[in-house]
Amino acid sequence: MKGLRDCLETEVAVTMLPPEAEKKLKCWIRSRHLICSGNFFIFQTVDYAALDRFSTCVTTLGGTIISVDPIDKIWMGDHRQVVLYQAKASLHTPCHSLKQYWIKYGSFRTRFELQT
Repeated sequence: MKGLRDCLETEVAVTMLPPEAEKKLKCWIRSRHLICSGNFFIFQTVDYAALDRFSTCVTTLGGTIISVDPIDKIWMGDHRQVVLYQAKASLHTPCHSLKQYWIKYGSFRTRFELQT
């Protein structure tokens, strides 16, 4: 039984249902963390854990993460700099409505582009 127990402990994966994933992506669109550029979605954040959540959402909806890059350091207050990360994802599925949602509620610039 030791083999089965080890298997169960190591293969615990965080799964997300598609409605929850779409809800999170819509929230990031409204907060200007996520924009659409052609067929790609660009996500910018200073929280590295948010990149993991974004990756989970994209893969749940059938997309793929193309790249994750640290693009800049920005000032948070007078004495602290944080790394700004940018993830690029392809979410080219015909049945999703995220692009239409971005057209209605989104922006062409992320919230961090004004500071850089």
